[in-house]
Amino acid sequence: MAAVTLTNVVKRFGTFEVVHGANLDIADGEFVVFVGPSGCGKSTLLRMVAGLEDISGGEIAIGGKVVNDVEPADRGIAMVFQSYALYPHMTVEQNLSFGLRMNGNPKADTERRVKRAAEILCIDELMQRRPKQLSGGQRQRVAIGRAIVREPQVFLFDEPLSNLDAELRVQMRVEISRLHKELGVTMIYVTHDQTEAMTLADRIVVLKAGNVEQIGAPLDLYDDPTNRFVAGFIGSPKMNFIAAKVVETSNSAAVVELVNHGGARLRKPLCEAFPTVGTEVMLGVRPEHFFEAGEGDCDIPVKADVAEHLGSVSYVYADAGPEELIIEREARRQRASSDHFTVSIKAERSLLFDRTGARIR
Repeated sequence: MAAVTLTNVVKRFGTFEVVHGANLDIADGEFVVFVGPSGCGKSTLLRMVAGLEDISGGEIAIGGKVVNDVEPADRGIAMVFQSYALYPHMTVEQNLSFGLRMNGNPKADTERRVKRAAEILCIDELMQRRPKQLSGGQRQRVAIGRAIVREPQVFLFDEPLSNLDAELRVQMRVEISRLHKELGVTMIYVTHDQTEAMTLADRIVVLKAGNVEQIGAPLDLYDDPTNRFVAGFIGSPKMNFIAAKVVETSNSAAVVELVNHGGARLRKPLCEAFPTVGTEVMLGVRPEHFFEAGEGDCDIPVKADVAEHLGSVSYVYADAGPEELIIEREARRQRASSDHFTVSIKAERSLLFDRTGARIR
């Protein structure tokens, strides 16, 4: 096991810079997830840790040792890819042991490692099968097992569940989380799926266009995002954003008016960096933070468009003037698609963002 440290890490392809000075300290045994939209640099960052991409600037250290010029095989890492990359003509047992045998590892130790990996992943009964005889979930277990037998200091996962169906993704998330608890080893996991990030990570690194936007525990990012991008990316369904403007300030509070909702207003605590009167801002409200009419600080009328019924709750996609809002409601209170109703917003359950997207605190 080992800590991983990134110091001002930069990656350029020619003159185009795709990672802009990333800084990150990953503790020994921590599970960290890199998350962000396609093209944000998360897989490139992971591949630099693995040694599969050269870094253009900065330092990467594993276990306190700078590994910028160390070959991938000598970094003490094992990587699980999106594709299973199993040898089709070999059995599961042969796939698991192949790398160790090629490196001249003693036979007894190879057998011990393979047996341990099979027990951890519950694939003992699959050992004599070939990849074509396995399901997608079973193939992914074998791919993870091939990493386990290396007994690495750090596990790297590059979108390992993207080829699985929805049910298997949930199952494999649970198994990877259980694996981390059992092995206690440092893990870095890349995904574009923020649900995977929220359910797996000790800490999440949110990336956008090669920049680290925020680092924190899943619920910290959900409850306390530093900017509009993080607020909108973390959470499913996503946060709603409602146009507003500052119409009044006093010694302790500011009043913001929802631009498209008939003069509906909220009072927010005044801070030193609060925008001046007349400034346009954006109000952020989570779907679960809409309340019944009269229960909050201001009411807005909406018209239900589409509803997703998920058992105990429904998500209503509603028209609210020029804005579409996603509203979580108890299933028994679901509305017909043509129904008009009113929701209420509480000031303390909403966030404010300025025109640059920065959070107003």
